[in-house]
Amino acid sequence: MPQPPLIGITTYLAHAQWDEWDLPAAVLPAAYADCVRAAGGRAVLLPPDAPEAAADVVERLDAIVLAGGEDLDPALYGAVPHPRTGPPVRERDRWEQAVLAAGLARDIPVLGVCRGMQLMNVHEGGTLIQHLPDSVGHDGHNPARGHFCAHAVTTVPGTRVGALLPGTHQVATHHHQAVDRLGAGLVAAARAADGTVEAIENTRYRFAVGLQWHPEMGVDAPVVQALVAAAGSAEGTGPARTARSAPARILPTQVS
Repeated sequence: MPQPPLIGITTYLAHAQWDEWDLPAAVLPAAYADCVRAAGGRAVLLPPDAPEAAADVVERLDAIVLAGGEDLDPALYGAVPHPRTGPPVRERDRWEQAVLAAGLARDIPVLGVCRGMQLMNVHEGGTLIQHLPDSVGHDGHNPARGHFCAHAVTTVPGTRVGALLPGTHQVATHHHQAVDRLGAGLVAAARAADGTVEAIENTRYRFAVGLQWHPEMGVDAPVVQALVAAAGSAEGTGPARTARSAPARILPTQVS
């Protein structure tokens, strides 16, 4: 029987509490794995590790999801930290940079979500807006801590994201940083009404897409389904696997 494509998802490295425990933990919202499974993939978690281990880990995968999370270290793009930029998590930064580089080297599908999209941009020499309200004059991208909100994005015709989600859509958002200067080989694939870049694509690879919003929390399943379909394709340099047909189920919107 054909095996589902194996999709690696990066995780937070954080202090966490559960039951009677209070310990360092590799954590990830379950919605990431849920949406990969709903699209026909098999999810495995990629907690931060030594960067030199990334190539060996990625060799076993069919695709990568770079999950959301903490702000990137501004030193990665030559900037001084803004007062509202969170403390760097350099172990995670180094690991995910190595995972991304290994995935692109093999040309397996990559999807960056929120922080993951920003990492994709910085990896190609791009920069970030460290506190978006300073640039757009409102906090509509992140109005309440700990809650996703909905706002509209319009995709760019002629891009992969534009083909999957043509027109304007409400998406789940929670971010205070955003792409500033695009990195080499990247194009904007969606924007918010205020001009904020909401999706990017790397034109040099088979499937390298970044979304500033959170597809795992919304109804835009086609992007994740496309990732899993590309992962199961015989094209590219990844292991030859055949994806199961993606279920018709779409995750419920979980936005405030």
